[in-house]
Amino acid sequence: MGKRSLPDTDVPGGPHVPVLLEEVLSALSPVDGCRIVDGTFGAGGYSRALLEAGAKVIGIDRDPSVAPHVEALQQAFPQSFTFVPGTFSELDTLVADHGPIDAVVLDIGVSSMQLDQADRGFSFMRDGPLDMRMSRSGTSAADLVNELDAEDLANLLYAYGEERKSRRIAQFIVAAREEAPITTTLELARIIEKAIGRKPGDAHPATRSFQALRIAVNGEFDQLVEGLFAAERLLTEGGRIAVVAFHSLEDRIVKRFFDPEKGGPAASRHLPQLEVAPRRWSHVSKAVKSGAAELARNPRARSAVLRSGTRTGEVARPVDLKGLGVPQIRGAA
Repeated sequence: MGKRSLPDTDVPGGPHVPVLLEEVLSALSPVDGCRIVDGTFGAGGYSRALLEAGAKVIGIDRDPSVAPHVEALQQAFPQSFTFVPGTFSELDTLVADHGPIDAVVLDIGVSSMQLDQADRGFSFMRDGPLDMRMSRSGTSAADLVNELDAEDLANLLYAYGEERKSRRIAQFIVAAREEAPITTTLELARIIEKAIGRKPGDAHPATRSFQALRIAVNGEFDQLVEGLFAAERLLTEGGRIAVVAFHSLEDRIVKRFFDPEKGGPAASRHLPQLEVAPRRWSHVSKAVKSGAAELARNPRARSAVLRSGTRTGEVARPVDLKGLGVPQIRGAA
């Protein structure tokens, strides 16, 4: 999971520049001398910028393909950069032996590096195996597409992709796989386009379905919730967190995590007022989005939303999905 980045055009083959970089650095400032966890290392764009600003960085990622980027930073910043393989949902455990942490940065979702590798199966723009596994292990997108019944597949596409035509798509997928298993990205994209058509100027009809499958394969919503609460446990009073999300479902979870009261039922003026829970986060920012200059350089930044906050001294909460707006698949236990 990580960065919607773009190559540094001034340096051929140079480091990747993640979205909202200046805004993230500002949200975590001052960074000089701070110990910061980059929970979604990816191509190392945030880590490199933080290291160059004088921070000590601990990178975390579950994708084995980040190894060359890890090695580059270890060589450039041998005293300041450490890498720990794993998922950011366990970041408090993974960095427990690395001393007090001042800040955490999370960039949620698939990275440009992963999107651009056809063999990873994340993109319907390139033909490749229908995989989508960030860790390269476990259930793949092909497994879900070929094994789920029509109702479960439709519910998954609707809950995780907000795909309103999920039932028709599921019916076409089930019919197609009766002829032969669906094994490639372009094959699935063609089936979805045949099912719901495509209007000129609209996003590709497979966009929402591919998003839903990727989220399901990698347990992304569970990872996000667990990671947010892990950061809350890890950071002490004054610690900072910056989270970049890339679609409304992720951003809703982050927003309500910072302010859970807004995700609960509206209070009635005719009933006794409930006691307000202590706030674990202060100085919570409003949504920050990319400006025109960044969008011109990197169109993938158009959906990025940054939210940040500062840890209070209140005891961390137990993990609780209530009020966070986490999508639930209908019929799931």
